Amino acid sequence: MRLDVVTIFPGYFDALELSLLGKAKQRGLIDVRVHDLRDHAHDKHRTVDDTPAGGGAGMVMKPEPWGEALDGILADADPAADTEPLIIFPSPAGEVFTQRMARELAEESHLVFGCGRYEGIDQRVFDEYAARGRVRLVSIGDYILNGGEVATIAMVEAIARLVPGVVGNPESLVEESHEDGLLEYPSYTKPASWRSREVPPVLLSGNHAAIAAWRQEQSVERTRRVRPELLTREQRGETRPRHAAE
Repeated sequence: MRLDVVTIFPGYFDALELSLLGKAKQRGLIDVRVHDLRDHAHDKHRTVDDTPAGGGAGMVMKPEPWGEALDGILADADPAADTEPLIIFPSPAGEVFTQRMARELAEESHLVFGCGRYEGIDQRVFDEYAARGRVRLVSIGDYILNGGEVATIAMVEAIARLVPGVVGNPESLVEESHEDGLLEYPSYTKPASWRSREVPPVLLSGNHAAIAAWRQEQSVERTRRVRPELLTREQRGETRPRHAAE
């Protein structure tokens, strides 16, 4: 998978050199390329923003540097790929990022992330590339960040760890929170007793069926307590209303 990131703060993405993603990059499973947007601003101050049309607070990112940066990335894309690169702009105005979306995006061969700053990016950038190819505005939650870098790192980690080979034990991906629509069950390890707190006996029983049943029960209970909107009607203990014709 190729991942291009356009930003005015390339140093943010040094974090992608660490841990599993850093190892995946070294092994050639993911190809991360970070581009400095200011390299495409040609005045002496390398300016990438200007005052908003119509007035108002803050500054808006100019279309010219974005156009030059994205044109260069798209021109360098693999011509043999089945689909053109997907451009993702982190934005509080976008669709909400979920584990389901992460799985969907992990099937892509080339993702491009555009990290906005200030009051955002000139709308014409989104319109231009949506007309030419594929663009998605994506939000990681109902709150505001200073820019798109943190959101991009979160999405890249969620997506890239689903690429085959990135996580050593693929079975661990199946049991994580949100993979089956539920929050993950609580985990324990040795010692069996710590500060008078015990590992649940069922986990030490060796009875795999009982352990699986306990973990499912715990997942449902944790989801009911923390994120009840994720439960199905049956998991919430609700009965489906009967229709008059039944």
